[in-house]
Amino acid sequence: MIANKLSAVLAAVLLTLSAPGFAAKTSTSTSTNLTTAEAADLTFMREEEKLARDTYLVLGDTWKLTVFSNIASSEQRHMDAILGLLQKYRLPDPATSTLIGEFSNPELQSLYNALIAKGMQSDLEALMVGGLIEETDMEDIQAAIDRSQHPDVVAVFENLMCGSRNHLRGFAANLEAFTGQPYSAQVLEQGAVDEILATPLENCGE
Repeated sequence: MIANKLSAVLAAVLLTLSAPGFAAKTSTSTSTNLTTAEAADLTFMREEEKLARDTYLVLGDTWKLTVFSNIASSEQRHMDAILGLLQKYRLPDPATSTLIGEFSNPELQSLYNALIAKGMQSDLEALMVGGLIEETDMEDIQAAIDRSQHPDVVAVFENLMCGSRNHLRGFAANLEAFTGQPYSAQVLEQGAVDEILATPLENCGE
């Protein structure tokens, strides 16, 4: 289980909007079928995907950029896919009664607040927030895949990874249209990001 880095992420967002992964905390599994790491990853990822959805809904309403509303719909499907696994393995849903912008995880709550504050500064900053979220999601999802032992869990995480690659392509294309400059990686290695952006949109089975 990777160490919790949310506090470091929040500090970096407040300073530069460049941050490491939103790592899941270790928790005790309530299921005899999942490992502790799998249970913690699913619980965390449910709210991490909610953070993406909520951020895009708010920023999309503010800046009226279609990319935000389109990707917010995809994030809702990601949330639903994780909820299906939480229900299958009888794990509690941390997002069962939270409103937009509300999180059970206090560090995700602080991070959301910081991301919204940055994204409200300009439409360009908002698009940068989108890129940051998607790169960080990919880092966290890959770590969760590496820890997973159940094929159904891996399949959902791989679908989320595919979606995040498409989302990054969308934000990068909008940023390049705004600035006339190639997209610069914020979390992942530039080479890995360039490889993603050089390939076409994928069919992620959503």
